[in-house]
Amino acid sequence: MDWDRLRVFHAVVEAGSFTKAGRTLDLSQSAISRQIGALEETLGVALFHRHTRGVVLTERGEDIHATVREMAIKIEMARARINESRSQPEGSLKITTTVAFGSAWLTSRMNSFHMLYPDIAVSLLLVDNVELDLFLRQADVAIRFEPQRHPNLVECRLMSIRYHLFATPEYLARRDVPTCAADLDDHEIIVYGEDMATPVSGINWILEAGASSPRRPALTVSSVYGIYRAVKSGFGIAALPYYLTEESPDLVEVLPDLHGPTIDAFFVYPEELRHSRRIAAVRDFLLDEAGGESAAWSSVP
Repeated sequence: MDWDRLRVFHAVVEAGSFTKAGRTLDLSQSAISRQIGALEETLGVALFHRHTRGVVLTERGEDIHATVREMAIKIEMARARINESRSQPEGSLKITTTVAFGSAWLTSRMNSFHMLYPDIAVSLLLVDNVELDLFLRQADVAIRFEPQRHPNLVECRLMSIRYHLFATPEYLARRDVPTCAADLDDHEIIVYGEDMATPVSGINWILEAGASSPRRPALTVSSVYGIYRAVKSGFGIAALPYYLTEESPDLVEVLPDLHGPTIDAFFVYPEELRHSRRIAAVRDFLLDEAGGESAAWSSVP
């Protein structure tokens, strides 16, 4: 089978239509159609069901695509290894993590990384409630917040993150500053929504700390960043990680002797990339960036 035709076939599957694949490959729709037609004639089977809104793989098409996708991944890995053989690390590097951590901590360090490694083109894929598949090369590395159990994943602990209570000066001026945990009964409390996937239990410890009975939250939010924005607006008090609040020196830490559970952050990548110079470059850079801070973040006040 002709690889150029298989490459076109793979692009059509990924795009969902001949037109979109043509834009990706800079080919006309008729050229795409001819390539797919020739491939189907060579194989003697139909690969797609055509309809007005796009294309859907036939059963035989799904079989072929599984193999072609694996081939495409291996070709990309071979290209990456060729790039790794050069003196300076270069090539594309996709990093995935959560929206809050990526927006607040990771992106602010990318300028320094780019100055050190200008030939590495970094893409940050910030997503919540789903983990991109490192084996399908949806991302090259990930920063995750619980230990990984897959035997073909390499992980190293990046930092420990502890949550503390914060509010704005304006809110505290209206409601007084709590002097003990029991005083939280008289405040507007913001917590994580019950449907939010969290890497540790007891993430809403603020509802029980120093309380004779569990407090009722004034607001629940399904993301760390959303809680941060609610606190910034002066809504009330919430538990936030230092990696978010370091971006807002105007926030006031409330009851600094009170703290929540610790969450470990891990730098994770596939075993097959263990010897990648790009991976080593970003791993060592991030470990160095986290080194001074992780000790402070994980310390017990």
